[in-house]
Amino acid sequence: MTKYESSVKHIPYPVESVYERLSDMNNLEILRQSASDPAMRDLLLQQMGDKADPSQIDQMAQLLQGMQLTADTMTVDVSMLGSITLRIVEREWSKLVKCETEGSPVQATLWMQLLPEGEAGSALKVTLGAELNFFMKQMLKGKLQSGVEKFADMLAMLHY
Repeated sequence: MTKYESSVKHIPYPVESVYERLSDMNNLEILRQSASDPAMRDLLLQQMGDKADPSQIDQMAQLLQGMQLTADTMTVDVSMLGSITLRIVEREWSKLVKCETEGSPVQATLWMQLLPEGEAGSALKVTLGAELNFFMKQMLKGKLQSGVEKFADMLAMLHY
């Protein structure tokens, strides 16, 4: 399994609040709302600096607009691939939310790891593990690494 890890993101909210939000996919409705907010888009571009690609952010916003949520799942329709579901398969109170893909051409696992940081802050790290053959690994590594980093950036910007 090939792993792609985000940098550690600092969130100015208690780890328990962050965990509560991330451990219930229904709470990710805020991503859809944020995706359509021009001010949030500009803030994301600013925070990403030279790594920012406006067209990728627009694609992600479009994807988020069509997502379907339940407590344990987030389903998005991806062009040419159909529906892909991210299902929570493990929760560890205030430390970890682990998800796996369903319906994707590649089996993948996503970990959102949390640690307390100071009295009222949290640290977040996102890891994606995917079963990729050599050729897919070479073709996708940059895009997957970038996607994990952008996803972690977006999670770090939410209000918890």
